[in-house]
Amino acid sequence: MGENLLEIRNLRKEFGGLMAVFDVSFDVAPGEIVAVIGPNGAGKTTIFNLISGVLPPTGGTIHLDGTLLNGLKPHAIAGLGMARTFQSVQLFGNMSVLENVMVGRHVRTSYGLLGAALGLPYARREEQMIRERGMEQLARVGLSVKAGENALNLSFGQQRLLEIARALATEPKLLLLDEAGSGLNPSEKEALEQLVRAIRDDGVTVLLVEHDVQFVMGIADRVVVLDYGQKIAEGTPAEVQANERVIAAYLGEEVTYPY
Repeated sequence: MGENLLEIRNLRKEFGGLMAVFDVSFDVAPGEIVAVIGPNGAGKTTIFNLISGVLPPTGGTIHLDGTLLNGLKPHAIAGLGMARTFQSVQLFGNMSVLENVMVGRHVRTSYGLLGAALGLPYARREEQMIRERGMEQLARVGLSVKAGENALNLSFGQQRLLEIARALATEPKLLLLDEAGSGLNPSEKEALEQLVRAIRDDGVTVLLVEHDVQFVMGIADRVVVLDYGQKIAEGTPAEVQANERVIAAYLGEEVTYPY
């Protein structure tokens, strides 16, 4: 494989007779912020589900840091250094804010359920370390003061941040953000932009799906545009904004595709 962290080649996904993703290829280099955009139904979240192992691809290949991901389960992919958030917030409602983050950190622990149940010294030490790392991630997203509260008591914007903190607790190489800005007010979205830049500056590569084109154009190094499951453009924000096929797709003009 090359120098890219993520390499996607000729990726396909069919649901019955529907081609949701059609021969999509793109790369993500270490340290980049890459955005995947497109009109509703373009296949953006399906791409994320294929990359993270939630869905198996019909065809094509996905490599993370040189390792083929095809056929791997989501937990195995997470162990290789990929973490994600979801379009609909998914938190453990019976847990505190800190406990939600600690769940993410358990991907990197060495002790099992038996060690924890028996209260063995090494398990207690590691549990304390997990708690400390969890607090570090909460501080990173500005939620330290909420650590002891029930996760569902947070505002919607804070729940979005908590999901990101939980994903970061797995120490990913690649972070997938699925509509992380959805439902946020302008000030929350500005804070999210600063957070994503800080995450990248800390050495985590970011791939995001986002419907807010203005947000994407202000934060992404490169943009991949999908329409009806096909990649129709890729380039810098300026290049993509000037692309006639992209303009046509967002204006709802008729476009003919080869399938």
